[in-house]
Amino acid sequence: MGVGCGTGENSSLEKESSKAEDSSSQNKRRQLRDKSDYGKVIALTFDDGPNTDTTPLVLDKLEEHGIVASFFVIGNNITDESAEVMKRAYNMGCDIENHSQSHPDMTKMTAEEIKAEIDFTSDKVEEAVGERPQFFRPPYIAVNQTMFDAVDMPFICGYGAEDYNNAIGVEERVEKVLAQARDGGIILLHDMNGNVQTVAALDKIIPALKEQGYEFVTITELFHAKGVAIDPDSEIIYSYAEQTEMYG
Repeated sequence: MGVGCGTGENSSLEKESSKAEDSSSQNKRRQLRDKSDYGKVIALTFDDGPNTDTTPLVLDKLEEHGIVASFFVIGNNITDESAEVMKRAYNMGCDIENHSQSHPDMTKMTAEEIKAEIDFTSDKVEEAVGERPQFFRPPYIAVNQTMFDAVDMPFICGYGAEDYNNAIGVEERVEKVLAQARDGGIILLHDMNGNVQTVAALDKIIPALKEQGYEFVTITELFHAKGVAIDPDSEIIYSYAEQTEMYG
């Protein structure tokens, strides 16, 4: 690694560490309110981080619009640098959830391999923010019985904009999200490296949904607000806090 590259990484780490410390000093962890205090709620979620490229830009947008989201992270993406970004998200009031260690097709894995993937990421998250993930989003939304038996967390899906596809432009991403929005809904987007079109789309998605009367909440808060009791042993994939999809 060259000196210049190393210097750049240190500068990036210092910047994110500073932001994480700033957010920590005014920790905004959300307290669950009485269910009657909630109106229309929706959860914005992001997959495939954390990183020091796109994830900070997403956090900037969340702060700018005064909302929270939930991040389903990949364990192998959690480095010293990206952990600082993750801490910033957590201290802003966002949920940090589990999206596996390496994003494999878990339907081709043994129960032991699946558990190792989950535990690795949960351990890394707990080490960084002091709290273990409570929800799991399966890679590719691919599931089978072995996964349900091995994973002791609720499975979360959601509706999205196919924003992992660079051919889908900003306006189409906005249209796809808004067309599917509903009370208790889970929006599935990606904060993977270089996904700047989704970052730009947030400036239209968030105000539009606010105008429709939605409050943005975390995944944890969403299920609480809608009064949905979650059984981690149930064979359900949640796309909405009011609507469930049974496996099999």
